[in-house]
Amino acid sequence: MTNTNITNFRRDIYKLLENAIKYNEPINISTKNGNAVVLSEEDYNNLIETLYISSMPKLKEELIKRKNSSDEDFVKEDEVDW
Repeated sequence: MTNTNITNFRRDIYKLLENAIKYNEPINISTKNGNAVVLSEEDYNNLIETLYISSMPKLKEELIKRKNSSDEDFVKEDEVDW
């Protein structure tokens, strides 16, 4: 995570935002009234999707179960009839 203050953020906004987008590097901006975090759109969307999936207990359990399954439990890609 990149840490900066509001003055430096204003000065370097283009470079900081490009790094956030290109490298998925969050930016923590400190101000007198508190801090703010800037994320790339990709990171934001991933975070929202993770929260959504985590909010559905059955889906979450199924994903964990499948993650721990062996490869034999799945159909090989070349065996799928597309």
